[in-house]
Amino acid sequence: MVSRILDAGRTVLIQHGYDGTTTNLIAKEADISPGSLYQYFPNKDVIIAAIVDDYTDEIARTVTTHLVEHVGKPAKLDTMRQTLAVLLDAMSEQPELLRAMIEHTPRLGLGNKIVDFEQRVGELALAHLNLRDQRPEHPNTVVWIAVRAVEHLAIRYVLDQPPIDQDEFLDELTALFGRYVTL
Repeated sequence: MVSRILDAGRTVLIQHGYDGTTTNLIAKEADISPGSLYQYFPNKDVIIAAIVDDYTDEIARTVTTHLVEHVGKPAKLDTMRQTLAVLLDAMSEQPELLRAMIEHTPRLGLGNKIVDFEQRVGELALAHLNLRDQRPEHPNTVVWIAVRAVEHLAIRYVLDQPPIDQDEFLDELTALFGRYVTL
């Protein structure tokens, strides 16, 4: 029942946005009574928080799995590009949900999920940098800046859909951060 409610919540959130989402609409989409919905969730914010949790956990799992496979291997630009492509592909799977999450997460106080994701990715990136023979002078700073800049650029690329081919975007992002992390 919980997954049914969350699936319905995703649909309603994407169709109506945060302000237009109500527990009644979610219940209707889930084909259950509002009373049944309230047995599992007290309000729409808790439902949306669970949706955001699921979404960010899935992206974090996907990116983390890819990063773990490459920690300790020689640093190569094609590996960096592959990692960026994995992130971009994961974010691109549900752009409408990403938009709703980005626009409404601050209002719901769900920033900790994003911070947790950034920290996990940052720790893996730092581990990778620290295993290299040539490291930046301030690896913690480099990782903090790189993780947040890549995250922002990937989100903007998915949401804004600029007239830039994805391969071109990944090539430029790889070139930019490839030069940055090797300084």
